[in-house]
Amino acid sequence: MTDVTVVDYGMGNLFSVRMALEHCGARVNVTSNPSEIEHADRIVLPGVGAFTTGMNELCRNGLDVAIKEARCKGTPLLGICLGMQMLFDYSKEFEHTNGLGMVNGGVVAIPNISPSGVKCKIPHIGWAQLESSESVSTWQNTILSNVDSSDAVYFVHSFMAKPDNDSALIAMVDYGGTIITAVVQEDNVVGCQFHPEKSGPVGLAVLKQFLKL
Repeated sequence: MTDVTVVDYGMGNLFSVRMALEHCGARVNVTSNPSEIEHADRIVLPGVGAFTTGMNELCRNGLDVAIKEARCKGTPLLGICLGMQMLFDYSKEFEHTNGLGMVNGGVVAIPNISPSGVKCKIPHIGWAQLESSESVSTWQNTILSNVDSSDAVYFVHSFMAKPDNDSALIAMVDYGGTIITAVVQEDNVVGCQFHPEKSGPVGLAVLKQFLKL
């Protein structure tokens, strides 16, 4: 059985994430203890809400340092929704706020008018089909190894991450002509903008693959 530590900083959908991971066969420890996070076998950083508040809560409890220490050890780390966004260098949500700096790039507002002139409802809520990025020829050996490019997953967000390096972009979705980052991966760090715990069998396939990383 695979051990997974879920970071509790007061802003995650912890029950659903825990239930999904346990369904996938994991033994789950939900904790706000920095030492337990630093020495975890695998880490999931969930999150809903504002970027600045999330980072403040991580830093206030020393969880940011613990997560960074674990990352340096090569511990597999999965960020979900806000958790994914906080993996980046910064966010411009309301004010400039530094993130964990594990994926180069930033987080910006989803435009309400796409480049093609289509009006987009904000927040982006609902199911969307994943598409491969141009820099990735295959999803093999990624968290999407058992996912097809036509599979849909569930999103709820008003801001989107924009990686600086194309090689970090694993999958995206087209939202009325606006390209939204769906999955990023940098070595042992993975981020999903969508909620795998709310995405049915496809989401469970993503979590099962994370347990194998």
